[in-house]
Parts: sequence; C-alpha cells; structure tokens
Amino acid sequence: MQEEKPGELFKKLNELKKEVTHLRKELNQIDAQKESWFKKKENYSNQIKELIKKIKENKEKRDSLTSKVKEDKKVRDELNNKVKEIILELKELEKKKIEISKKHKIKEDPSKIKERIEELEFRIETEGLSFEKEKKLMQKIKELKEKYNKSRLISDVWEKINQESEKIRETKKKAEEIHKRIQNRANESQKYHEEIIKLSKEIDELKKKEEEAFSRFIEFKKKFNEINSKLKERLVELNRVKQDVDKIKEKSKRERELKDIELIKTKALDIKDKIKKGKKLTTEDLLIFQKMEKSNINEK
Repeated sequence: MQEEKPGELFKKLNELKKEVTHLRKELNQIDAQKESWFKKKENYSNQIKELIKKIKENKEKRDSLTSKVKEDKKVRDELNNKVKEIILELKELEKKKIEISKKHKIKEDPSKIKERIEELEFRIETEGLSFEKEKKLMQKIKELKEKYNKSRLISDVWEKINQESEKIRETKKKAEEIHKRIQNRANESQKYHEEIIKLSKEIDELKKKEEEAFSRFIEFKKKFNEINSKLKERLVELNRVKQDVDKIKEKSKRERELKDIELIKTKALDIKDKIKKGKKLTTEDLLIFQKMEKSNINEK
C-alpha cells in the first residue's frame, strides 16, 4: 500500500472532520424527526385505547338495555295475550247475558236496579213525604224489587262482565306502560349504538394516522441507522488518519529538535573558539551556553 503524503493526510483529516460534523448534525435532525413520529404514533395509539374503552362501556350499556327491552317485550306480549283471553271470556259472558236477558226479558243491570231501590228507600226514611207521595214511591220500590228478583238470574254474569272489563282496563294500562318503557329503552339503546358506530369510525381514521406515523418512524429509523453506521465508519477512519498525522507531527518535532541540537553544538564550537582567542562573548553566546546546560547537550 502506497504511503500517503503529509499534505494529503492533513487535507484528508480536515475533510473527515467536516464530514463527521455534518453527519452528527444530520443524525441529530433525523433522530428528532424519528422521535417526533414515534410520539405521534404513541399519541394515536393512546387515543385509540381510550375510544375502545368508551366503545366497551357503550356496548355494555346498550346490551343491558337490549336485554331489558327483550324482557319487557315478553311481559308486554304476555299481557296482550291475557287481554285477548279476557276478551274471549267477555264475549262468552256477553253471549250468555244476552241469552238470559232475552229469555227472562231482562234489560237492566241488576246492580243498577238495586242502587235505585236503595236510593228510593233512603228518600222515604229521610224525607218528610206526604202519604200519597210515599205510597207512589213504595209502589215503585215494589216494581223495582220484582225486576231485581228477575234480573238476579244474570247478576252473576253482570258482575263477572264488570270484573273482566276492569281486568282488561288494568291489563291494557300495564301493557301500555311497559310499551312506553320499551320505546324509551330502545331509543336510549339506539343512541348508544349510534355512538359506537361514530367511535368506530373515529378509530378507523386514527388507525390510518397511526399506521402512517409508524411508517414514517420506521423510515427515519432506517435513515438514522444508515447515517449512524456511516458516522461510525468515518470516526474509525478519522481516528486512523489522526494517528498517522500525530506520527508525522511527532517525527517532525523530533527532527526539529535534532536540528536545533546540531545548530547549538555548531554554535558552541564557535563560542569555544572565541574563548580560546580571547574574544568577547555576546548575549546570544551566553544564551546558547544556558540552553546547553539546561538541555544537557554534549558538545561532541
């Protein structure tokens, strides 16, 4: 391998120093971008986790309401079926009532006749009626009692009809209340369902951003590793060239020192000759003697 000249080595050392400085600067910039994209990716990931948590909560609430709606529908349907059964029973009772009424020519509800009798008897007991008036009322009471005795044949049917009619009203009322509750819960459940769809769309958008951020992070990480590897290579090369340059500097220094010593020795011989001849020594001559003593230089 051909040895590089000192001038070329110094030039190469400066070039490597500049390149290393440039690579370090570029590496820091890419590292900052790499970390920035990683933070963005983590931020999107955390947002997705929070939205998934919200979706889970909404699903639990929605499913709970849906389950309650199913239970309410079952109860409502049972009540509606009960109403249908009572209506069928009521139709049979009405049919029976009509048959008995036609047979015995009964047109009024026995309970109504009884109420009328009790009302007239109360008047006779509490009001100061004339004899003629009281006699007419007594006759009316007698007629009503005859009607009542005949109508008693269907009094049980009338009573049963009234009871069943009341049952229908109460059952329908309960069914309507449950139906309203079903509607309210179904509407509330729908709101949670719509919120789930909305949050799912947000997650899809965030996932796209997360993937993009992660892709950019990988891209800059790859660049970072490439430049870092290049920087390491240049640092190794820089260190090698620096060592070569230091060797040259050290060699040059030793050569200068040897030249200085030879020069001092030569001058020392001239000074010695001056002393033999009795010539006056100069300040420079004295300084050279001091250097010789300090450096312990032998004249030979």
